[in-house]
Amino acid sequence: MTGEPDGLPPLLIEPLIRAALAEDLAPNGDITTLSVVPQGTVAQGRIVARAEGRIAGLDLVRSTFRLLDPGLRLTVTAQDGADVAKGTVLVTLEGDARAMLQGERVALNYLGHLSGIATATRGCVAATAGTRAKICCTRKTTPGLRALQKYAVRVGGGSNHRFGLSDAVLIKDNHIAVAGGITPAVARAKQRAGHMIKIEVEIDGLGQLDEALASGADVIMLDNMSLADMKTAVAKAKGRAVLEASGGVTAARVAEIAATGVDLISIGWITHSAPNLDVALDIDTLL
Repeated sequence: MTGEPDGLPPLLIEPLIRAALAEDLAPNGDITTLSVVPQGTVAQGRIVARAEGRIAGLDLVRSTFRLLDPGLRLTVTAQDGADVAKGTVLVTLEGDARAMLQGERVALNYLGHLSGIATATRGCVAATAGTRAKICCTRKTTPGLRALQKYAVRVGGGSNHRFGLSDAVLIKDNHIAVAGGITPAVARAKQRAGHMIKIEVEIDGLGQLDEALASGADVIMLDNMSLADMKTAVAKAKGRAVLEASGGVTAARVAEIAATGVDLISIGWITHSAPNLDVALDIDTLL
């Protein structure tokens, strides 16, 4: 990825950091550190990548330690969006040892999780190189962390699907069943949605494609379709709607799905199941 992506606003991340620190420190504080480390102890530390990957979440590291001790000196030696090698120093810290130890797990949890999402997304994006397909995330996110996880997808080179139920219309199989079909469902959505709102409809077979196209849906989700059916859908649609492949998308299959000619590939696991990137805080010098 070239250039540093737009960061997360402090107004968004600070409440999340405060809640995470409260969860870790309440009700009695870090009793291990308070018992073992004398007050006023000064130390030096380094946050290091223990595996190769793409970094995301450094703003949360800054916020964690600054909330605990504004006097702690942080030098960030990487940036979100950087591809780093194993052993790369990402952040150096100098100052109160207690603050470093108390913030260690919260900072590393966020950094490792978001960097893991960015790294997994990067791999899927690389697998689709040379095709028209964009990698998208879904609403399968951890409650309370959606904005962070979707940010990490962008850092990985992917795109965001809708953020929630209020910013786009996605008519799924259960909506269709209750509404009495694709045509009435899309018609009702058009009556209610403003001119800025896109309408997407999910189909699970080619038998529904013609109706979905005729309904005027902006996007058609091809749910758990075979590669052959995806290719047929692309040929029949002829660009009249954006086509999104969804369901059963694995890292091993993403390239062949992209090769069918679909416009979007939505993947749930890049936010809900991406492996953490291994990062660690090493405190190795007393000043």
